[in-house]
Amino acid sequence: MPDKYINTNIEIGSVSVAAAQAACPQAGHERLICFAAGLKILLPAETWALLQLPYSVSDAKKWSNFPPMGYRDRVGLTLGDFDAEQLGIVKAMLIEASGMAANEGYDELEQILNADDYLIAETGEQGFSSSNFQIAFLGTPAATGTWELQFGGHHTAFANTYIDGQLAGATPSFRGVEPFGPFEMNGRENDPMAQEQAAFAAMLTALTSSELAAAKLDQTFTNIVVGPQKDDNFPIDREGVRAGDLTEDQKALVINAISTYAADIGPAEESEAILRRYEAELDETYIAFSGSPTMDQERDYVRIDGPSVWIEYSMQPGRSLPGIHPHSIWRDRESDYAGNAE
Repeated sequence: MPDKYINTNIEIGSVSVAAAQAACPQAGHERLICFAAGLKILLPAETWALLQLPYSVSDAKKWSNFPPMGYRDRVGLTLGDFDAEQLGIVKAMLIEASGMAANEGYDELEQILNADDYLIAETGEQGFSSSNFQIAFLGTPAATGTWELQFGGHHTAFANTYIDGQLAGATPSFRGVEPFGPFEMNGRENDPMAQEQAAFAAMLTALTSSELAAAKLDQTFTNIVVGPQKDDNFPIDREGVRAGDLTEDQKALVINAISTYAADIGPAEESEAILRRYEAELDETYIAFSGSPTMDQERDYVRIDGPSVWIEYSMQPGRSLPGIHPHSIWRDRESDYAGNAE
């Protein structure tokens, strides 16, 4: 990140992807390779060298929920480094890799970008804005080998890792937003984390009073536990209520909450494959919370902890604006960083 922030509202929603998508009519991973090749043609060699780096887990771990003024170790280029044509390709890549379901995947990312534009408009604090989110290719986008499409910034970490053309990992994946609740920015209404909050509230309020008591954690949580640079912070013991002891209707609500994270990647068959794996492990998955089960008060916290899946949602106090706002993480005990240790 440069010493001087760009602080330009790039209005990502208005950026056209038509030319990029027409030039790459393929689908899935093959289309991502085509997009990357088209972008390489448009960038000077020295700029491409900043965007496409050798694959390493150490660089894959350089993500954070902090804005750039709080975390300066991200790799790659910022969105503000691209011209309109190049940005159209970048946007097309994010759409292809994360899907276009309403309030999931790319649509959620767009709304989080809009939130940073809202923050700089409201606070004037340098460093916020959609232009300061970063993208990098770790490894060479190709049909063989390992590479990661890494995208991140304030309240955002996206990490799809491909091995020999197959999605091998989609985590760590961080989402948060400030302000929380509907806001108007860049010509649309935004409320990107509403579906997660609603899904967790539905899951918890469907528990009986005895199940709620069993699911209630003794601790109070002021943030997520397994956050950036805390890859080994998983609790040793699972706490809470075992999903295998719940009714089928209650289990369906647990799966619905998990799906709000699995749906943040695309194509659909990739997210569905991940969700099927979590469904197969559901009986040994635990849910736990602290605070209120409605997940709409400061210090409300919920986790889903399974053999593979780990999801946390934590309601934070306002940092730049009055009110509250959520932090949320999706991890996978088996496929974080595609299972790569280094």
